[in-house]
Amino acid sequence: MEEQLLEWAIELQSLAQAGLTYTKDPFDEERFERIRSIAVEMLSVQSPIPIPKLRELFVAETGYPTPKLDTRAAVFKNEKILLVQERNGTWSLPGGWVDFDQSIKENAVKETLEETGLSVVPQKVIAIQDRNKHNLPRYAYSVCKIFIECRLINGTFVENIETIQIDWFDKNSLPKLAEEKNTREQIELCFKAHSDDQWRVPFD
Repeated sequence: MEEQLLEWAIELQSLAQAGLTYTKDPFDEERFERIRSIAVEMLSVQSPIPIPKLRELFVAETGYPTPKLDTRAAVFKNEKILLVQERNGTWSLPGGWVDFDQSIKENAVKETLEETGLSVVPQKVIAIQDRNKHNLPRYAYSVCKIFIECRLINGTFVENIETIQIDWFDKNSLPKLAEEKNTREQIELCFKAHSDDQWRVPFD
């Protein structure tokens, strides 16, 4: 039932957002705002997030509802993969939301440099995934995750506001992962792509 509530809430939010984007009728605008409120109320049943915060998250989304883009860089050295340690102690591939003025390749380079201090060159796309099909917790909006293998050029770790440290791991000794960003299966997929010159990109 909780899963179904989330599905309904996501759909209602999407319909309301699209309606608010295109309607020119003030009465319809009022109705779409009410639909958005119902979506927030449905989510609040199963979420610890207060209703005002949920409403703030939804109102921040404007325009026709489309998935957000998230890039994750898979950088290898001596058959080990680069991970960054988050402030909460978990580890992830360097990456983040694609900025409005960045391409997928540019964002992978930028995020890696910001979080690790390392310069890289994107080499190939590993996978394109619908986040809600692979990562928990589910989000109330869609995210398209793009995993990209990058070649290391140079650099050293630079302290920053996002990550504590960086390190290199083989696939059999992965640390505690930030699974909302990357799971063990996703990182293992990166290892498979790295060792396969004829890699065919899986996509959702």
